[in-house]
Amino acid sequence: MRLAAAWRMRDRVSVVVPVARWRAAFLTVFAVQFAIKAWLAATLAPFTDEAFYWLESRHPAWGYSDLPPLTARLIRGGEAVAGHGVIGMRWPFLLLGAVLPWIVVRFAREAFDPRTGWQAGLLCLLLPLAGTLGVLAVPDVPLTVAIMLAVLALLRVTARDRLRDWLLLGGALALAWATHYRAAMPMLVGLLFALAAPRGRALWRRPGLWLALAVAALGLVPLAISNWHQHGAGLSFQLVDRNPWRFHATALVQPLEQALACTPLLYAMLLWAGWRVWRRRREGAPWDVIAFVSMGFLALYFLLGLFADDVRFRAHWPLPGYLPLLAALPVLVAAKTGASARRWLAAAVFVAVLGQGLGLAWLGMAATPGAARRLADLKAFPYAFVGWREAAALIEPARQGEVLVADNFALAAELAFFLDDRQPVYSLDSPLNVKHGRAPQLALWHLDEAGLRAAHAGQPMLLAVEETAQGERERFAWLGTICRRIDGPREVARVSLYDGRKRVALYAGTVPLRMPASGDASPAERGACPIWLASQAAADSAAR
Repeated sequence: MRLAAAWRMRDRVSVVVPVARWRAAFLTVFAVQFAIKAWLAATLAPFTDEAFYWLESRHPAWGYSDLPPLTARLIRGGEAVAGHGVIGMRWPFLLLGAVLPWIVVRFAREAFDPRTGWQAGLLCLLLPLAGTLGVLAVPDVPLTVAIMLAVLALLRVTARDRLRDWLLLGGALALAWATHYRAAMPMLVGLLFALAAPRGRALWRRPGLWLALAVAALGLVPLAISNWHQHGAGLSFQLVDRNPWRFHATALVQPLEQALACTPLLYAMLLWAGWRVWRRRREGAPWDVIAFVSMGFLALYFLLGLFADDVRFRAHWPLPGYLPLLAALPVLVAAKTGASARRWLAAAVFVAVLGQGLGLAWLGMAATPGAARRLADLKAFPYAFVGWREAAALIEPARQGEVLVADNFALAAELAFFLDDRQPVYSLDSPLNVKHGRAPQLALWHLDEAGLRAAHAGQPMLLAVEETAQGERERFAWLGTICRRIDGPREVARVSLYDGRKRVALYAGTVPLRMPASGDASPAERGACPIWLASQAAADSAAR
């Protein structure tokens, strides 16, 4: 009996010790990574979209022309607790980003076993797309967390019919709808599972499915109300304005983009895991859930990318598809009889650590002026994170009670953030406002040119012009028309950073009484415009 007890104790120890080691590795990496991300969140200046989300948080509404309301509400709640500033804006997203690997741990534990749970959580920390999540106050943070919660709930409801799991599924999908229009993707992937997988088809006969869908529909209420108020501006931007809906061959490079975003070896391992999981989908739990969720996200986003937006950054779109594969990857590697799969995974982990280290180092350098200059010298200039503080510092000594105006929505939002929104900052009707879907929102707030003239026609204005905000061709056309939008401009201050890579100039003048003429400026008009001439002179100086 003693011998039998000793053998049982040895077996239990042989299982518990590796689990404890993996848990310790996960907790160590988690703590170090969270400390680094917290420092970055408290240091980095807001970047373009982030600043506009903050501006939206100052105007509570059911939704906005670019997004549903949750991102703005999180920012507003964060500042209500921690005060105005980058950490006040970002701390809710920092915590949500820290929750994601724990959800992956839970998913892998329930799908397989505790050791796989900690291994999957560790891989989540090392995957650059997931490991850096939470540094910035962007909608992808709550969206990814909501989708992964929905995947966990789906795993549970296919195994046992419990009310709390159905409510979790519906609540997670409702949060996704309240965060971004891309919540349509998990709904579509779930529909594919419910139509094509045997265990998925069985869900149609369960009342819990309809309860979950009813709860998820609550997340559509803010979208419906905001689009009603804005005459469909949000839907129009997401479904029409930003997407050409025609095939563009350049999108065939998406796998290369994903390989860089995930690091090449880990990306290859995840694709291998996806292929193996898809072949085992008919074996039932948990392979069918992982197969349809992961391959559904990856395949559908690839197909969508061939016809949709090819201008804006989109490498983060497929992230929810990789997360369930992180749970399957250790199991599939362990099932291989040879050592080659384990060596490949070890190499992939090593490269992922390097990749994420480079990403965090880039953000850290972007947060430090001296280091940002070195990035500029290396052709890796962090344009979206630098220069805003210096531009805002020009305002106070130059301002003498004038109306504050910026030449595009991003500069207006950044200046409003650094000035703590003590007075409104208007935006000229830049093409950038339309390109990024912010023009309808500015019009609704009366912070566009029409609102500026309606409230301040003939009054003194201080105009901040971001001369480097657009590509060379677009910049040439836009800056040539700015003299139509300010009467009697005279330059009062200028900041040129990093060898002219970012330039902002301040002009004093008067708000025009009439709507400016449309169309490009003629050569004669550009030649008579001091704003255009000064920007060209600065560009020529930077090029030398």
